[in-house]
Amino acid sequence: MEQWIDAYVALGSNIDNREIHLEEAIEHLVMNPHVSLVETSAIYETDPVGVLDQSAFLNMAIHIKTTLSAQQLLHEMQMIEDKLGRERTVHWGPRTIDLDLLMYGEEEIEEENLIVPHPRMAERLFVLIPLADIGESLQIPGIQQTVKERIDHCLAQGCKKDSVRLYR
Repeated sequence: MEQWIDAYVALGSNIDNREIHLEEAIEHLVMNPHVSLVETSAIYETDPVGVLDQSAFLNMAIHIKTTLSAQQLLHEMQMIEDKLGRERTVHWGPRTIDLDLLMYGEEEIEEENLIVPHPRMAERLFVLIPLADIGESLQIPGIQQTVKERIDHCLAQGCKKDSVRLYR
């Protein structure tokens, strides 16, 4: 019998119809019979990070259950990015869709093409705030803090909460 694992995925888009890209990415992901959608966060509009000369992003997070391995899930997510026109030309640049595997069960994974929990999630409010919508009491593996505690830590360190605004 296959074991279903709880996984959390961040989604972002800042090209063309951003909201449609988020919806289509979720639709494609749950078309896979080994993926089941549990819950979605609200959508937030966020200022770009890294390359600042680009449009604002829409970001959200989803909770899924999956029987795919972390590597299989990553592969599925990358195929969806490709289907939706993601081009990897500028690091942290504009994109139709970005899918990041934030957490996969309670596992800590460090492989050449996959690090879980996502290595920068604990310092990015545009990831943590949507994730808190669907799991503020989740323990982040390897950090020993909940999502809510991590948000409080970021704010105490000077993170700008106004860079993440509720969109809908």
